[in-house]
Amino acid sequence: MENKTIVVKLGTSVLTGGSSQLNRAHMVELVRQCAALHRQGHRVVLVSSGAIAAGRAHLGHPPLAPTLTNKQMLAAVGQTQLIRVWQDLFNLYDLHVGQMLLTRADLEDRERYLNARDTLRTLLDHRIIPIINENDAVATAEIKVGDNDNLSARAAILADADLLILLTDQTGLFTADPRTNPDAQLIEEVQTIDDTLRKLAGGSVSGLGTGGMATKLQAADVARRAGVDVVIATGQVPEVVGRLANGERIGTRFPALASPLEGRKSWILAGPPPLGEVQVDLGAVAAMRDKGSSLLPKGITGVRGIFVRGDVVRILDPHGSELARGICRYNHEELTRLRGVHSDQIETLLGYGYGAVAIHRDDMVLL
Repeated sequence: MENKTIVVKLGTSVLTGGSSQLNRAHMVELVRQCAALHRQGHRVVLVSSGAIAAGRAHLGHPPLAPTLTNKQMLAAVGQTQLIRVWQDLFNLYDLHVGQMLLTRADLEDRERYLNARDTLRTLLDHRIIPIINENDAVATAEIKVGDNDNLSARAAILADADLLILLTDQTGLFTADPRTNPDAQLIEEVQTIDDTLRKLAGGSVSGLGTGGMATKLQAADVARRAGVDVVIATGQVPEVVGRLANGERIGTRFPALASPLEGRKSWILAGPPPLGEVQVDLGAVAAMRDKGSSLLPKGITGVRGIFVRGDVVRILDPHGSELARGICRYNHEELTRLRGVHSDQIETLLGYGYGAVAIHRDDMVLL
């Protein structure tokens, strides 16, 4: 098998086995599987949940109100416990680990994104296992990625991964809720993520973590658009990591949609959230989708939100469906004035110009 870069996301329910503390026996089994892949020449990245659960257990499960500061305190205590466990377990196989704590701010800022990417890839180049988690001890709602499913998708893009494995307490994605519907069937492969599929996804089942099947679908959609194969599977299957790395059909697989995106487009997809929306006409839709054209002001019919030059915006078709995301060359006020206008009139209307296009094709990711 060709050597791969494999990101393994471990949910809190997997690490605790549904209990209130880390299940070290199961964690060492997962480490053994990752070590086996490492010996075969693969590059392995772990995105590990469990910091708050580890902190709560280490402090003896104190009765705490669910406030942000209490959660940050538990994360600060638990992160040291969690990385110590991972370090001790990988030491059993003579492997080194390196911790990376990220927030959304690290991914939104282009320079910090590139720094995080370089650090991650350097760890892998030196055969060190990166252990990634959100920096919950300092992250507020405004700078949180929000869940480790979406963080793992962004980590997969940073690492230029071939495969993202989302291990959970669920077998995979089903046609209905298997807890209430005995006729529910496992969906083995997903080619299209649409609204019908999203409705099948529920919330967090265990109550221990922040993610559910909905966040896993979001993560799968982001990663597969960047050329990463994604699998959702239960962490309880014997040898699950190695078997998935070898292509065995376990859980629900989301094949990559295309070859990996170039770095700048990966950042557009994985980094900053869109700050506004630009609606376009059918002519612009056809030009961008069928010809790979840039978006010209002439094709814009509406502008929503407040954004500045260089921000990422959503590009909507006439029906309001998201067609693409891209980096705008003009702010929201300028684009509002320029909508429907030919490019040769930009400088006449504004008194200046930043080029003939609103969003260049090199700064755009079609969805």
